[in-house]
Amino acid sequence: MSRRDTAAYPPSWYAASAAPLPPQPRLEGELQADVCILGAGYTGLSAALELAEAGYRVIVLEAERIGWGASGRNGGQAIVGYGCEQDTLERLVGRADARRLFDFSREGMALMRDRIHRHAIACDWRDGHASVPIKPRQEQALKRWQAHMAEHYDYPMEWWDREQLRAQLASDRYLGAIYDPLSGHLHPLEYAFGLARAALAAGVRIFEHSRVVRLERGAAPVLHTDAGRVRCEFAVLAGNAWLRGVAPELESRIMPVGTYIGATAPLGEARARALIRNDMAVADVNWALDYFRLSRDHRLLFGGRASYSTLPPPNLRGTMARRMRRVFPQLADVDIEYVWGGYVDISLNRAPHWGRLAPNVYFAQGFSGHGVASTGLAGKVIADAIRGQAERLDAFARIPHRPFPGGRLLRTPMLVAAMAWYKLRDALW
Repeated sequence: MSRRDTAAYPPSWYAASAAPLPPQPRLEGELQADVCILGAGYTGLSAALELAEAGYRVIVLEAERIGWGASGRNGGQAIVGYGCEQDTLERLVGRADARRLFDFSREGMALMRDRIHRHAIACDWRDGHASVPIKPRQEQALKRWQAHMAEHYDYPMEWWDREQLRAQLASDRYLGAIYDPLSGHLHPLEYAFGLARAALAAGVRIFEHSRVVRLERGAAPVLHTDAGRVRCEFAVLAGNAWLRGVAPELESRIMPVGTYIGATAPLGEARARALIRNDMAVADVNWALDYFRLSRDHRLLFGGRASYSTLPPPNLRGTMARRMRRVFPQLADVDIEYVWGGYVDISLNRAPHWGRLAPNVYFAQGFSGHGVASTGLAGKVIADAIRGQAERLDAFARIPHRPFPGGRLLRTPMLVAAMAWYKLRDALW
């Protein structure tokens, strides 16, 4: 990317390494569309692509740049399922519907792979993801989860003991791994750019620097920006953690949580591949988890250190380096070259929150840090509902969601206190 292209993106290895995408115009004046979508991240772009390919006139309004939010800053790990565990979904909707929702997530993973192939999106897709335990209780819980998923969801995953894991991962920190060959990792910003290119080629009009300040509901919704407005038959709210007053009833049911990633200086191919021999993505199962993978230019991308207070952690670069060296002591001489962060939107139960505010106003949020594949599914499910096939969206809409307790003033302090307890539990038990 040129310096001009990256100026509007937060500094990151992703922004520094992605192939350029030409800037899109700012909305000025009044336009009409069949569907107007708020947000040019994975959800909005996926819905736009599906609808445009079906013949709809689609406009996407983006407050910043395409992929500017979580879609262009996330950890890049594409994992089957959702932000909550399957047993949580079983408690919320029953096992039969939980099975249906999981099968939908498998379709979402296949959909993502198909889009990458069909639209020739150069986003460095790699197969394989390992969930790794640190404590014996975590090892036991992972084995129970593996058995449950095989028995009730027909989703077999491999258990690797410590020796098997050590053959692929050069760290002594973990007791073993659940390996999922169908999940994997990619370059998040390049995937967003690829979806945008496909959507533009299909006829979608995308307007950047066009923040929606008001949604006018009714028979023909109108999305207002400072310089224009779009009148449409259907509106889709895909702003997630960045709705900013457009739909208060949605904002009360999600919480923005800061999450952070560091990228080392290039290690060289031999040293990088010695760390993760099969090039898989890895995540531990602590509440405040570490996750990591290799980049195409042989860096280690290491994420973690979530902030529930919306304030960036102090000395973030030093903190990320310490966490990285706890996993890989052999990188004691390696510096963190890039460090960046952003917000993910979590729901109170960590389950996906997708549905309708009105018969012609749709939304998807609550991806809870698990959105690389499920956002694409959300876009297709909403597009299908607009086209009159609402069965799958109705299944998601049946998941019950409550507002975060405490209201605007107290909900963040209450969440910080709760997360402190979970972190203490991980440390002591």
